[in-house]
Amino acid sequence: LLVLLSPPSWDLITNGYLFLYFQVLKAFDYSSPWKGQEQMYKLDIGWPKIPEYFTGQTFCVAVDSLHGLVFVGQRGDNVPKVLVFSEEGYFLYSWNNTVEMPHGIFVLNTATDSSVWITDVGTGKYGHTVKQYSPSGKLMQILGTPGNAGSSLIPLQFDQPAEIFVEESGDIYVVDGDGGMNNRLLKLSNDYKEIWLAGTNGTGIGQFKIPHSVTVDPFGRVWVADRDNKRIQVFDKVTGEWLGSWSSCFSEDGPYSVRFTANYKYLIVAQLNINRLAILAAPPVGSIGDCVMVNTVQLADETKPHLVDVDMKSGAVYVAEIGAQQVQKYIPL
Repeated sequence: LLVLLSPPSWDLITNGYLFLYFQVLKAFDYSSPWKGQEQMYKLDIGWPKIPEYFTGQTFCVAVDSLHGLVFVGQRGDNVPKVLVFSEEGYFLYSWNNTVEMPHGIFVLNTATDSSVWITDVGTGKYGHTVKQYSPSGKLMQILGTPGNAGSSLIPLQFDQPAEIFVEESGDIYVVDGDGGMNNRLLKLSNDYKEIWLAGTNGTGIGQFKIPHSVTVDPFGRVWVADRDNKRIQVFDKVTGEWLGSWSSCFSEDGPYSVRFTANYKYLIVAQLNINRLAILAAPPVGSIGDCVMVNTVQLADETKPHLVDVDMKSGAVYVAEIGAQQVQKYIPL
């Protein structure tokens, strides 16, 4: 407008008005309203190659980034409880031994071996346990007493354990209480001894109402999806000390799953009842602060995303959807 009313020389335009124009844009931060709306992931419509291999309710998914494998836990009568796919989406094999009702699944890679950990919330002879398998399905370790729900007074007596995270050191974190009598976060050593235990049933600091998912960041913090309290709580992995919580992002629905992206810049959080993945900014070392929602991935109605996992090599996000009875793969853009 200024140029039209009083045309200056071309040098003045380039050196003066354009400079002023970009300074105004900078001050206004014109682009900022759109930053959070940019698409961060796209659906891989070719994964898996044959979706018909999903024959039950797909509750959980875990990625073996080292070997390019994806493990899916599903429930139902006369269905294989664990399906194994390649990262390209080809079905490889399945197994079913000693798995009753898988809830959470986790793959541990070490320098010498790989193993698959499953939390089993069944009420039959295999339930209320955390179990370690070889990738081919051979049972290697059982934590808890199969078939017996236990109180929080006994560390290794679980009642519907929801999920597990295992560090390469062998230290284990279990969130125990997918609706059972326990509402706790338990850390075990690599020889399955209690290191610390946090949480009771309640709404206060460090208490839980269905601790549903757990993960650990590189900065020594343990993140727990406190589902029915509609918050994420954070603990020191060495001491179990409470470090903070996030609640403002979960007014519509509580967090069901929490996983870090491959670069640890964001957390991917599943919200089952509103069929959404929330992408939250991961705080640096120091204060936890409150959550900042950077982006969302809106899924179709009745998809019901339950638990997710991230390929720490490619950054792909896999979502186990109990409503759609499938696992979907999202690729970072």
